Amino acid sequence: MDGVSKYNTFIAMHKPQLLLSGVPEHFWPVLCKKLYDQIFDSGSTFQLVQIDYEDAEKKSYDPLWAVVALCDIERSDPSHIYLIDHAWTFKANNVQNCLRNVPGLLERMCFLMQIKGDSNEDKIEKVSENVWKYAHTYAIGGNEFSVEERVPLWYVLDELGSGITHSDNPNFRAVPFIFVPEQITFTLLFPIENVEEGDSITRNFVEGAYSDPLQREAMLIPWKHYDHFHDDFSQKEPGQNYFLEGHIVETLPNLELLKNVQRGDKLKVFSEYTFINQYLTDSAFEIVDNEDDADVLWYTTHFKSFKELSESFPSKFVNQFPFEYVLTVKDLLAIVSRRAAKKDSASKDKFDTQPVWLPTTFNMKTELSNLVACYMQRKMAGLDNHWICKPYNLARGLDTYITDNLDFLCRLPLSGPKIAQKYLESPVLFERPEIGQVKFDIRYVVLLKSVNPTSVYVYSNFFLRFSNKSFALSNFEDYEQHFTVMNYNENATLHRMLCAEFKTAWASQYGDYNWDEVEQSIFKMFAELFAAATSKKAPCGIAESPQSRALYAADIMLSWETRGSEKVIQPKLLEMNWMPDCRRACEYYPDFYNDIFSVLFLNKEASTCIKIM
Repeated sequence: MDGVSKYNTFIAMHKPQLLLSGVPEHFWPVLCKKLYDQIFDSGSTFQLVQIDYEDAEKKSYDPLWAVVALCDIERSDPSHIYLIDHAWTFKANNVQNCLRNVPGLLERMCFLMQIKGDSNEDKIEKVSENVWKYAHTYAIGGNEFSVEERVPLWYVLDELGSGITHSDNPNFRAVPFIFVPEQITFTLLFPIENVEEGDSITRNFVEGAYSDPLQREAMLIPWKHYDHFHDDFSQKEPGQNYFLEGHIVETLPNLELLKNVQRGDKLKVFSEYTFINQYLTDSAFEIVDNEDDADVLWYTTHFKSFKELSESFPSKFVNQFPFEYVLTVKDLLAIVSRRAAKKDSASKDKFDTQPVWLPTTFNMKTELSNLVACYMQRKMAGLDNHWICKPYNLARGLDTYITDNLDFLCRLPLSGPKIAQKYLESPVLFERPEIGQVKFDIRYVVLLKSVNPTSVYVYSNFFLRFSNKSFALSNFEDYEQHFTVMNYNENATLHRMLCAEFKTAWASQYGDYNWDEVEQSIFKMFAELFAAATSKKAPCGIAESPQSRALYAADIMLSWETRGSEKVIQPKLLEMNWMPDCRRACEYYPDFYNDIFSVLFLNKEASTCIKIM
């Protein structure tokens, strides 16, 4: 292939990536040649130097290394783009495992971070703590990749790349770049200002515009002094624009057209969900293949056209409510839940947030400075400081991490929008005889029948998930110790238990805590949640829609809390799931959908469905 053909092929494969990364076009031809010919010539232009500090002067955020220019560099000179190797690429929940098992990695990272230790485990602990001052992140985009493949990766640059220091006014940029033919990721280093011989090479570790300057300052904590550790960390509900941001526009039904709608005795059901078609056997319903013929539309994709449905098909039901995502997207769920705070129960302890059933939660995209202030004030008070960080809209524990490392917390916003939620340090545990006391969570199926008035039912048969290793506040990379979702992990054992069996075991293990009373506190929590979620008009709350019915899955845990001299069990809401997998429900309880559809669509009561509001 001649040079022109090679360059045209290179551009065809990489132009979107180059444009998205902001690599100036005058560098592209040289970059093409360096990638294909594997030219790593940064050593002829830059020198890595170690910074010598008096021990008393060195701060935790001060750099150990610097990179200086060996010649004058013109930003317009197309030759000044350089390939920087990645010394280590990893997932954030696999740091210590890599350090133990990749030959030579621990020694290389100890040199890079100037770490010494009495043992390998001591060194591993120190590298794990310090790596977030050096790690950067990228994610692979595109619908052709699975959700698992799109989980963000972290990487540490080679010694020269890691020696480049931060500046708010940098003279270089460094961007990750995937060379498609070999599926290798490099970092591209190129100037954005003219540099003179002897100048330090700098880059901006937190690029982009931030409307709140404190957000950016908090993200720079690993490398810069921070003045706001003692700030007030209380939260305010954002305006309605926040509820709309990033979401497809939904229309609202024309309520006048939905008054006094008549329907037949037998409802025809069009369902995109296999298990409804298989298990909905009640003679009051008929499964049909055509949406036009159906009285009930049960979609597995998001439905947004409620106005159009009300005008064209006022007699049809649909299995979604307008703006129900205020419950099913994690950042909005926390905002909505805080509306249930008791106005007359101001806590004497600023760390006892309200409502008591919501773990303290911060939006890492907009409230990082609040999280940092809470973290530091908890640390000064000697309180547990482990946080679980989750993406807004992923399930199955993907891209979810548990940490007490402030540097890591401050780096995570760069890997995508997440919430940070106080990790439950005192969960109620379940005794598995062959293992010991393990974490467990409980999934309840919750039915929303109407808004205005708000009518909510809970399916009485709940579902249980268990960790596979005994619980302790340690080994946070061990998935089977800290997480309960095992049905997507091929190597993990899935422990099954019906709720009736669980209640018997509960009576044996926690005889002083009546399960019926615990469950009543859970139902009270759900009622408060749905009251809060429907207390404001759309887009800040779930909207009224007589055509709508919905099924959600609520995942909760139980936590020990002390009130006065009494030790109590407090339910904690973890998340609300849209379109949950109900296969297990159907297999355990074959009348699952018969009961639920009777309640939702026939105005009948079912012994398995408990009305809570």
